[in-house]
Amino acid sequence: MNDIKDRYDAAFKSLEEIAEQFYTQLDKGKIPEMKISTRSKNNIKFNKRSGVWKLGNSKSTRSAKKISGAVMILRTLYMLDFIRDMLDKEKSSTLREMYYISEGWSKAKFGDQKESDRLAEDIEIVTDCLREDFKLRPEEDGARIIGDIVVEEKTRKGDIRKLNCRDDVGDSGYTVPYNVEKDKLNFSNVNVDFIIAIETGGMFDRLVENGFDEESNALLVHLKGQPARSTRRLIKRLNKEENLPVVVFTDGDPWSFRIFASVAYGAINSAHLSELLATPTAEYVGITASDILNYDLPTDKLKSTDRNALKQELEDPRFNTRFWKDEIETMLEIDKKAEQQALAKYGLDYVTEVYLPEKLGELGLL
Repeated sequence: MNDIKDRYDAAFKSLEEIAEQFYTQLDKGKIPEMKISTRSKNNIKFNKRSGVWKLGNSKSTRSAKKISGAVMILRTLYMLDFIRDMLDKEKSSTLREMYYISEGWSKAKFGDQKESDRLAEDIEIVTDCLREDFKLRPEEDGARIIGDIVVEEKTRKGDIRKLNCRDDVGDSGYTVPYNVEKDKLNFSNVNVDFIIAIETGGMFDRLVENGFDEESNALLVHLKGQPARSTRRLIKRLNKEENLPVVVFTDGDPWSFRIFASVAYGAINSAHLSELLATPTAEYVGITASDILNYDLPTDKLKSTDRNALKQELEDPRFNTRFWKDEIETMLEIDKKAEQQALAKYGLDYVTEVYLPEKLGELGLL
């Protein structure tokens, strides 16, 4: 049985079921409505079995009783029809293209792309399918990776291309496609001991130039700031399928802490996909407030937005551990933050010869 055909057939059927629900309600003389899980911090619950933060049981109702609800249902039907047409024609669309296509939907057009992106996520929640199953893709590429693994990627012509992500690539590495499900991408000859996910491009390039992937037998992954879904999915698959430990190396500020949290525990906007995207065993080896003091790193003063973000993280369940509370409180106390590149104070090789070996040694990875 063709797995990819089964996925698209299931997606097609799930779209029809939503439309049929509205039709049945109208046929019975009822006002159309749709129930959907509430996406808010109050409805994010820790799932002990999976070890990630997921949507809870709270649901909201979108009803055509109000104009705003009627517009959302109309937009939903337009989007369902648009996706069905793509599946029929075997076409795909970026989220940006879908937003502009709505310009032809009269009163159902979106005010901005955030609205259309959010509705696409809502349809994922209702159907329990991925947006990739609906032929929807983001604008941005996924990660860059370098390390001794072979990826087997399906080409546009349906052939399988094999590429060693250390020996067959340049300094920029292999760029991960937006769809990293098994029908498009698989791994073989995985000869690395762990994954190190790196926030900034500059630090990724430093580790590549210093040969850290070979020296430490690691797979280097450039997160590109807040990581794309395909990047988090790739990390999750390698962690689960190849049993590879994951560490996350970021700047030392509240926004970078959230990057780690999205990799390890999931994010609010994608909480419905946490079991697919989050890697709860991931460890943090990024810059901490303690590192700022212990390594005497160059720093910047916290801005008011930084301080507010840190205070919010003290209430964020993803940071509800003694380690994180101590580090966040220390950062607020010293009123300082630091970048990964601050380690260059001690030379260009310091990060790979001293800092990371010490951090990874504590975790038993080196």
